[in-house]
Amino acid sequence: MKTLHTFLAAALLALTLTSCYSEVIIEEDPIVVDPTPAITLGELLSSYELWYVDVNRSSGSGYIPFVQKAFTLSFQGGTVFANNNLVGIGDQGYGYGIDVGFYDTFDFVLDISHDIDGVHSFDVVQVNNHEIDLYYPPQNLRYRLVGYQRTTFDYDALFYDNIHYFLQEYTAWEKSYTSATGEVNEFDYEQFLQFLPGGGDGNFRSSQDPNGTPINDLYWDYTGIYNVDPVPGDFYTKYLTLDYDYLGNEFFELNVINDSTIELFHESSGTVYRFRGKGYIPFKSPKEGKLRLSTEAIEKEMIKISTF
Repeated sequence: MKTLHTFLAAALLALTLTSCYSEVIIEEDPIVVDPTPAITLGELLSSYELWYVDVNRSSGSGYIPFVQKAFTLSFQGGTVFANNNLVGIGDQGYGYGIDVGFYDTFDFVLDISHDIDGVHSFDVVQVNNHEIDLYYPPQNLRYRLVGYQRTTFDYDALFYDNIHYFLQEYTAWEKSYTSATGEVNEFDYEQFLQFLPGGGDGNFRSSQDPNGTPINDLYWDYTGIYNVDPVPGDFYTKYLTLDYDYLGNEFFELNVINDSTIELFHESSGTVYRFRGKGYIPFKSPKEGKLRLSTEAIEKEMIKISTF
């Protein structure tokens, strides 16, 4: 009897709940996604005064000369500026560098018309708030650019991290000073140095022609490969190695006195030399200067050289 009573009570409760049920539909406003970005590509490019070209985080086969040579690119009011040289960097063009062409934007596409290299179209991808990628589909090239303002950009760090390129920005370096102290050595007779793109950090040539000889009349007595390496604990001093073909190496401490003067301390003799740059080369043409290489690419070149 108790079992029957319990069953009837449960059935009555189920009937009551069923009869009171009604479907409630809550209407919400549809979510509309606005495909329009918060800012345009043109506004994004001009939001930073300088875009540092980070070759160590770029990728792809081949290169675009005007991008690969530039330390920084700037996009201001339709004009493209570039810092291609280390001489005068931070001062040249009020920190922007030189005018190298003009640009236009369409959605996420950047068209650059370079004065010498011609027109190139890049797909632009915003990586984060201060980094973008310029992707060039025809060659599967991707350049990573990092945004800075001129007031916060460390021009000194850029200069000293790339002194091996700075040495190439003059047609030749003429000896202007030799210290009275120091032992007599073979380098005393070297009067001109020239640094060129090539293996390692680059190639060099030296001449024993007398001071004052016109650059075009110089006879280059010796050739070889040069390397610039950091000095631990001293950001402003570098080690310079001149690897003469078949004649061994000369080692120096390298210091930059100003944009046109370098000082070399010859470690083995204790002699100090100064050289002054002659024939400044403003890099703009594809034939001028060395393409910037990533650290990995330079290390590969050094391995090739060491196996010869």
